Amino acid sequence: MARILLIEDNPANRRLLGDHLRRVGHEVVEVETADTGIARAFAEPFALVVMDIQLPGTDGLTATQLLRADPRTRALPVLAVTSHAMQGDEHRILAAGCDGYVAKPIAYKEFLAEVARLLAHGRGLTP
Repeated sequence: MARILLIEDNPANRRLLGDHLRRVGHEVVEVETADTGIARAFAEPFALVVMDIQLPGTDGLTATQLLRADPRTRALPVLAVTSHAMQGDEHRILAAGCDGYVAKPIAYKEFLAEVARLLAHGRGLTP
């Protein structure tokens, strides 16, 4: 399966998302901050980033833009996971460079389907 970078500051959410991904066979590297995640993404190969949008310090959208600006990570798909579920948030998040969007609370089947879609098709496809 795939090697996935999970960037989530909330320990309970990180454990839940990581467990869902591991349960279907993915290798998961979990980090708490965008800055740590960016550094790991620049240094190590990943097939996908699962990115919380509301992070302390550097937020998930800024982190995504930094990943897009670097040739090492420009093609790396990013799945936004967020509690932002207001009208227009999905469009704003996708316009910022994320390739997919899943709202919290997580419906695990929807989450895993979106992970599978991005792993199969990569960047540049919207739902």
